[in-house]
Amino acid sequence: MTGYGERLLDALDTWIVDRPGTVVVVFLLLTAGFATGLGNVTMSSGTEQIAQDVPAYGTYQRMEDDFEFTFEQSDDTTQLIQTGENVLSREGLLRMLETQQRLADREDLRVSDSTSVANLVARELDPDATSLEAQIRTVERASDTEIRTAVRRVSRRSSFALAVSDDFNRREAYASATLAVVHHRVYVESSDVGSGGEATQLSDIQLESRRVTDSVGGDVRVFGNGIISYENSKILQDSLKATIPAVVVLLLLFLALAYRDPFDIALGVVSLAMALVWTFGFMGLVGIPFTQLLVSLPPLLLAIGVDFGVHTINRYREELEAGATDPKLAMGGAVRHLLVAFFLVTGTSVIGFSANLTSGLGMIRDFGLVAAVGIAFDALVFGVFLPAAKLLVERMRAGTRLPAFDSKPLGSEGSVLGRLMPLHLTVTSRAPKLFLIAVLLLAAVGGYHGSGVDSSFEDEDFLPPEELPDYLYALPGPMQPGDYTTTRDVNFIEEHFETSNSDTVTVYVEGPMYRDHALETIVRAGDDPPDSFVTDENNRARSESIVTVIRTYARESPEFARLVAANDANGNGVPDDNLRDIYDALLASPYGDRARSYLTEDYHNARVVYTVEADASRAATTADATEMADRYRFDAVETGGTVVFQRVADTIFATAVTSLGTALILSALFLLLIYYLLLGDPRLSAVTLFPIVVTATLLVGTMRMLDIPFNTLTATILSITVGVGIDYAVHVVHRFVDEVDAQVDPHSAAVVTLRGTGGALAGSMLTTISGAAALYFLSITPLLKQFGLLMTISVTYAFLTSVIVLPVALLLWARKSDAGGAAAPQSQRLPRG
Repeated sequence: MTGYGERLLDALDTWIVDRPGTVVVVFLLLTAGFATGLGNVTMSSGTEQIAQDVPAYGTYQRMEDDFEFTFEQSDDTTQLIQTGENVLSREGLLRMLETQQRLADREDLRVSDSTSVANLVARELDPDATSLEAQIRTVERASDTEIRTAVRRVSRRSSFALAVSDDFNRREAYASATLAVVHHRVYVESSDVGSGGEATQLSDIQLESRRVTDSVGGDVRVFGNGIISYENSKILQDSLKATIPAVVVLLLLFLALAYRDPFDIALGVVSLAMALVWTFGFMGLVGIPFTQLLVSLPPLLLAIGVDFGVHTINRYREELEAGATDPKLAMGGAVRHLLVAFFLVTGTSVIGFSANLTSGLGMIRDFGLVAAVGIAFDALVFGVFLPAAKLLVERMRAGTRLPAFDSKPLGSEGSVLGRLMPLHLTVTSRAPKLFLIAVLLLAAVGGYHGSGVDSSFEDEDFLPPEELPDYLYALPGPMQPGDYTTTRDVNFIEEHFETSNSDTVTVYVEGPMYRDHALETIVRAGDDPPDSFVTDENNRARSESIVTVIRTYARESPEFARLVAANDANGNGVPDDNLRDIYDALLASPYGDRARSYLTEDYHNARVVYTVEADASRAATTADATEMADRYRFDAVETGGTVVFQRVADTIFATAVTSLGTALILSALFLLLIYYLLLGDPRLSAVTLFPIVVTATLLVGTMRMLDIPFNTLTATILSITVGVGIDYAVHVVHRFVDEVDAQVDPHSAAVVTLRGTGGALAGSMLTTISGAAALYFLSITPLLKQFGLLMTISVTYAFLTSVIVLPVALLLWARKSDAGGAAAPQSQRLPRG
């Protein structure tokens, strides 16, 4: 080790061992400082905050500003979903009108107007019935025959089909469900909806609207962005309320088994709490919101903290068993060993998690940053505070008559774990090269199979299933999930109503649309379209644009038709000259509002909405939309819900691949440097990373086998695998080299390593997978369940490769490095306490 490194290690060792009280006070003061940030932590949920990081979403936002429509649900509207035996009967119509009336009467709900089938029917019965009161009186006085006749008449209108369920029977004037829209005088930016985990104006309005509709009677449900935002935040909170207590209980049980000493258990709990306060206080101080991705972080940090704690206490006990005469000497020896290992583990783990900073999605970058900082905090708390606090406790014990407890280390020679851990060496060490070749082949098969893992970004990932497992409702009261209506209502609308925007993509055209032939470029772009685009009888893409509005109005207005014909050079119904005059006349017509939805009032930007095949894949549709946009003579960009979600999915896949590559490369460089400086043998970096690569390839193969795609959370699993896997591997490598350095033959060094460090790793592994399993079983959303399952698998693979594959690779390394102890020049070997 370098002289500087020796001096730093000596300084830390002296500080911890000789001045433990000062160390404890400093850490308590730091905890108080970080605690001031806890009150600033806000919650953020939903898919829009993720989508806004891709360029296609920025294009959609510009288009939204130009044409005054929204990405999904309108930010200032509430949908009323009415169901019943027949919502078009007198009783059904009156119930909807009464609901609209009560909502309008509440000034705090800021209702500007509302639209429903009941309004249409009432106006058909009496055109002068313009107010809700008048419409209610009209329907009350009408006979059943008059109502059925009015329903048949309004059913011819295009808006009617979108507002009634697909079981509508025109002859019987029957439908089992209908939709109404209520407009509010609020304008909330979509990025602000639900921020901070508190209801926004729209959330408040829609939650209160729900209470109002319940008072009417019948089955009228409230649905909208406010409800979605509120429930997304509630799901996030409920997931935390269920998983964190479960993880804490599991950790306490494990600490009881690992430490078997109430004082050590108390120290472990205090250290875990301190690490969490530091991490979340840091989030509040720097303004990082708590998202659904970060729900996985507390169990992860707690598990890694327990890992560090078990290694600290276990190594201290080993030093006592090895003959250390007092706690100070034992802790001094343990600290000098573990600080080097903790430095290696923390450095590589931080690199692994920080690799997520390469992601194009801000939420994943935040996850990588907070996870990296949290790991560093874990290392400080458990590598410095815990040993100092442990020494203070031991000093207190020495001066009292407190009872002694079992202080044998995990994996001691006579224990069951100590006998099992090195058992495989009797077989694998006989033909190490053959064994490692078999492992490489298995990894290659896993990697090849896993190369087909898909990427996905869906609203459904963030929403709970319509029916939650019964066991979640058997949890203690505060841990039970709430009642969520979003998934139910989304599914109901998709199943029973026509959805006009689900199978379309949009091309946003930026350019002077008043130039001659500007409209011809829209028409020509649709000739011979790609496969995923729906075509008409002339093999042109079926679309809606300003050209559609021009042609429609020309069929109804002879005067406008003459204006179009006078400026139509090729007779295809599309004007080529004097386009400003054409637009002026169109915007002044009854079709002006419709025209403004496709052309800006300055005649500079336009949008073209193409219909695409419902069964076409999102990736194919997006690729075809890009091809269509490239056909335009102006600047044109493909966008829309399908394109935005596919772009996010593409970014997610890139995140998974890039973060894995970055984590492996930077970890290799870090280990290369450190092993060269400490041991003079950089080959150990390859040995250390070997089980990590095997784990990653097996994991992606398992993902494909289980049909789990890369999504916003599982995209981080590979870099997490590197971080956790290196944690395990470095501990094994460090202990093995340490034992070889003590003139122990390589095979015996491997046995001692597996009994001591391997035993501690077994406990750490069980703790981590317990936390991950809690995420899987107690989380509400599919996103967190998938992540919990993959974390369980990843940690298991990392443990098995570290205690089965890695020791064999180390034996080969030791043999090539003169196994008798010449693994490195004596001056460069790791220090011993």
